Amino acid sequence: MEFGSIEREIHVDASPEIVFEVVTSPEHIREWWNGAETDVSATPGNEAEIAWARATADEHVQRLTVVRADPPQVFSFRWVADESGSLLVTFELTPSGSGTLLRMTETGFREKGWEAAVLEAAYADHVRGWDVFVPNIAEYTQRLVASR
Repeated sequence: MEFGSIEREIHVDASPEIVFEVVTSPEHIREWWNGAETDVSATPGNEAEIAWARATADEHVQRLTVVRADPPQVFSFRWVADESGSLLVTFELTPSGSGTLLRMTETGFREKGWEAAVLEAAYADHVRGWDVFVPNIAEYTQRLVASR
């Protein structure tokens, strides 16, 4: 297996403006990213934390830095940073019919320089995560639009 990048695409029944809001706003991120708490701002250079299960034994916290924010087309950030580099997550939003084609890409796994077993485990963990979170974005966004 290559372990180079993870790519997911999904159609979301909402405008790119609404989808951009969902993938960049802390109150929405919490809803689609398993209760993740963050203070991220869609501003290039913004540094923030994202935390799951805060104040529990299962707490997991990652630092992230916003790389690009071009509403409503692109949002990207770097995370899982250490001396060997970081992973880059990019959300690209393209109008598609009455909704949005959301394309998520995560890259940088090989560049981390991890030993093979660590690389394989981290990659598999992120694949499992995005297999849940990308569909969550679409489902949550559709509920949000229906409630407005």
